[in-house]
Amino acid sequence: MMNTILRLSIGVLLVLCVAACGSDQTPSAKRGPANEPASVVLAERVSLPRLHEAVGTVKAKTDTRVEAQVTGRVLKVLVRPGDKVTAGDDLVVLDSRASQTRLERSRQAESSVSSMVSQARDALDAAKAAFSKAESTYRRMSTLHEQKVVTAEEVEKAESAYLQAKAGLGQAEQGVAAAQARAREAGKVVQEAELVLGYTTIKAQESGEVAKRLVEPGDLAFPGKALLSLQTGGSLQLEAMVRESLIGQVRLGDSLSVIVSALTETEPLVGEVDEMAPLADPVTRSFLVKVRLPVVPGLYPGMFGRLMVPLGEEEVVLVPEAAVVRVGQLETVMVKTEAGWQSVYVRTGEVHGQRIEVVSGLSGGETVGLAVAGGQ
Repeated sequence: MMNTILRLSIGVLLVLCVAACGSDQTPSAKRGPANEPASVVLAERVSLPRLHEAVGTVKAKTDTRVEAQVTGRVLKVLVRPGDKVTAGDDLVVLDSRASQTRLERSRQAESSVSSMVSQARDALDAAKAAFSKAESTYRRMSTLHEQKVVTAEEVEKAESAYLQAKAGLGQAEQGVAAAQARAREAGKVVQEAELVLGYTTIKAQESGEVAKRLVEPGDLAFPGKALLSLQTGGSLQLEAMVRESLIGQVRLGDSLSVIVSALTETEPLVGEVDEMAPLADPVTRSFLVKVRLPVVPGLYPGMFGRLMVPLGEEEVVLVPEAAVVRVGQLETVMVKTEAGWQSVYVRTGEVHGQRIEVVSGLSGGETVGLAVAGGQ
């Protein structure tokens, strides 16, 4: 008798355990008939790409730092963030008084050197004339000495005058060359002073938009210090970090979907992979991927974006989102069975357009009702 009672107890426990183990599964159907639907569709089983979201930030393709090439006090900042500029526009004006004084001094020095060149050339002309006269006299005296007309002493005197004139000509030529060299140096000093003066007005080298203003009037500007930040690329890109296990799924030139939540458009953007870092970040174990974005109104640098990295395909069941009835946290759909229309518990996933993914509860091919007749 005791053995029989023990066997019955064990049997009951096994039944309870089986029931408990199956309690996590989604119930196949809600008991009781359901109202007839107004229209029906088939639960479709399709293959969809699996995607991984790599978060990133929208940035300008080219971000230019505007710096001063000379040291000076800032007098004016002519632009503010958001201003559009074109190549050649004035951006920042520095104090130019010291540069102007240096230019004036260098021009005065150049003028003095020019006068020295003129004097040296005049001296050269005089030396040439004296040399020509001494050379002519020496030749004539040499001819007359051969004819026994003049003495040897007179010839020597003419030769001495000729040699002195020749030496004077050489010195005059050297004086002109030295004066011209100094004139060239003075000209270079003037050019340098003009360049320095020109650097006191900082101009835009390319067309773009002012992103940041990093200096105010009265600040000291010097080479290496950023004054402004310009976005000059003309297009934007998403910079996202893709983890090392997925980087093999991304290739240069690939067209990938990009979702920017701040945009009002529902469709994701399609960008092209423009650049990939060859090395992973040792801290995050991720690779930097830059995706060129199309020109879209309302898209600005600094926005949050998600890069959709393809991971292959998977089969999912899709039904119209209108077919899912939600009561609290429970989700049901009306399914046609042999016993009639039944409300089946389901669990849904991602939304694809006007259809929603059914993770559990349906296997595909079922006839699903969209709406209840009579507005119920």
